[in-house]
Amino acid sequence: MGQDQGLLVTGGPIWTGSSEVPWVEALAVRDGRVAAAGPLTRAVEALDPRHETLDLHGRAVVPAFQDAHCHPIHGGFQQRSCNLDGRLTTESCQEAVVAYMRTHPGDGWISGMGWSMETFPGGTPHRLVLDSVTGSRPAYLTNRDGHSAWVNSAALALAGIDRDTPDPEHGRIERDPAGAPQGTLHESAMELVSRLLPRPSEDEAVAALLQAQRHLHSLGISGWQDAMVDRQTERAYSLVAGAGTLTARVRMALWWERERGLDQVDELVARRARLRAEGLNAGSVKIMLDGVMETFTAATLEPYRSQGQAGEARERGSGHLFLEPELARSATEALDRLHFQVHFHAIGDRAVRLALDAVEASRREGPTLGFEPRHHIAHIQLIHPHDLPRFHKLGVVANMQPFWARHDPQMDELTIPFLGPERTGQQYPFRSLADRGAVLAGGSDWPVSTANPLEEIAVAVGRVGPGGDGPTREPFLPAECLPLATAFSAFTAGSAFVNHLEATTGTLSPGKQADLVVLAADPFTLEPTALPQATVELTMVGGRTVYDRGTV
Repeated sequence: MGQDQGLLVTGGPIWTGSSEVPWVEALAVRDGRVAAAGPLTRAVEALDPRHETLDLHGRAVVPAFQDAHCHPIHGGFQQRSCNLDGRLTTESCQEAVVAYMRTHPGDGWISGMGWSMETFPGGTPHRLVLDSVTGSRPAYLTNRDGHSAWVNSAALALAGIDRDTPDPEHGRIERDPAGAPQGTLHESAMELVSRLLPRPSEDEAVAALLQAQRHLHSLGISGWQDAMVDRQTERAYSLVAGAGTLTARVRMALWWERERGLDQVDELVARRARLRAEGLNAGSVKIMLDGVMETFTAATLEPYRSQGQAGEARERGSGHLFLEPELARSATEALDRLHFQVHFHAIGDRAVRLALDAVEASRREGPTLGFEPRHHIAHIQLIHPHDLPRFHKLGVVANMQPFWARHDPQMDELTIPFLGPERTGQQYPFRSLADRGAVLAGGSDWPVSTANPLEEIAVAVGRVGPGGDGPTREPFLPAECLPLATAFSAFTAGSAFVNHLEATTGTLSPGKQADLVVLAADPFTLEPTALPQATVELTMVGGRTVYDRGTV
């Protein structure tokens, strides 16, 4: 669409996301920016008489979404590998593996991701289920949250894992009643096998990133914070940016290697400077503090209940902190002084408290002149009530992934029985955080869950799945439902804020970049479960069309 004479957008509801003027009749886009937002006459006056017109024909416009926590290259790899996403029976997982083997013949590794814990008893698939279709060919398949891997007997043998192999620090090997490895590896135990896999080539990583970018643009996403940038990921971004094919706004969170200490800080500074010279923003560092609830590796203040599913009794402890508290605090202080933003992974209430304590320690001498870090905590599944007001007090952004805040088998069978009623009621407290003044940013953690912001927002507002999760399904902790405008703002202005882009994106205010989405329907007229029906028709980044469904 036209850039020289400008573009007039009108003919449907336009939500700007601005609290001052939330709804307007028309937008004027010129030189990639919003030249005017308001009455039709004012928008026309801001454009050359030869301007083009985008007639919405009743469709709606909202600011483009930004994802505050996702893993695009992993998502691209998932779509290109043995993809188990959406396979909810053992048989369908086996069928996917057989189909992959058919298109990837030979005796090399079968690798992929995306299986759901709810598919298998206790959330732990057995090696024999894989053996029956893979034979002697080794297989390594991570689950959708990336915290567990399903492996077959061939893979275990290649890695030398047997009944005498001890659990590594911060990891666990699931075992059968006789003590033999069962076929599921958690956290650091995954590395016992993953280190044997061939590394993807640069060309494969670039292809995965470009595929992910196409997918995210098709969902109305103009930018994101990549929550796990290692050296291979970093190289892929450099190649795509150098080729001029990176059309998204990206902030990169460099991966903190938890087996190392403060000696890596100088390397992070050097990597940030090198990427900045290439036009890339690597101003964040990702620190992973704990695991996940379903494998009892999320760090909790009180032990998991020993009595859980099917009356099974077992000592489960209080999860794992992947960094010692003193190192977490020292690392945060060092990164803060060097003007890095810290992007914490914290799911359990003990990990959330440690992240807040680390930020508080870094702030004791007062904020660094001219630097507002906007440290943020992603996932925030379980938060002790005493810690809710600390987000606002410390300026910590609550980086939420709403899609998990609902009843599903993973919540009802693998989480609630081991938390008990009191802690169950403290999960995903989005409304409580907002009411206490916390800034909310919206992320998906794709490919762990859907990348579709409309599905994420639907759950944030209704606390049920986007399809309603069945006729008898009740909302999960409905007091924590967010107002629709608040949820939309989290995925637009909130994510722009955490990415330090709020001055130029996040709302459709005059002077800002024309990052916008055309939706098939006005989402503010729909029931929460129907929000995904307002499908994305067109996505613009800086006034440039990066996705067009062909219906506008």
